[in-house]
Amino acid sequence: MTAQPDAEDNGRASAEQLMSTVGAQLKTLRKMRTFTIEALSARSGVSIGLISQIERGRGNPSFNTLVQMAHALDVPIGRLFHAADDTSPLVRSTERRSLDVHGPSGDASHELMSPDLNGALEAVWIEAPPGYDTSATPFTHPGEEFGVVLEGRHEVYLDGVRYELGPGDSITYPSTTPHWYRNAGTETVKAIWVITPPTF
Repeated sequence: MTAQPDAEDNGRASAEQLMSTVGAQLKTLRKMRTFTIEALSARSGVSIGLISQIERGRGNPSFNTLVQMAHALDVPIGRLFHAADDTSPLVRSTERRSLDVHGPSGDASHELMSPDLNGALEAVWIEAPPGYDTSATPFTHPGEEFGVVLEGRHEVYLDGVRYELGPGDSITYPSTTPHWYRNAGTETVKAIWVITPPTF
């Protein structure tokens, strides 16, 4: 008769696997933003030693510690728990994941067109109804963005400068520039946005 692993052993294995995932994601996100451990420590207030331990899958960081590091990396805390897997490179239009966008977004939908958020970029399908307006919460984050409008007319503001895009028009800008969007027309805007590194 073979002995079965008890719940405590299973729980320990799950915790170790979770810490390994968090460590790998933390290291990947830090390198994508070209931060040294020292720079991340300075931005987050988490000690160099603890960051190093976490990246190696060791230690037992508090939730508050993870929040501090996620904020320093400008990512939702959930990004630290995304495990790398054998994700298919194909994303069907009916299988796109809905994204949680920071700030008020009205009834706009944002769907991930790239397989996951573990690569160097993310592609997002956007549908913004008339009245969509994010001017109250301008976005700023590391990286670069490219957008192309497929339908409707979309206003993009870069540090207060307005650019109006129609079907087929595209725009590229550094994400460090304060930017926001508005649909002042009567038609729903459909657009594709590419962001590097992944932000949502």
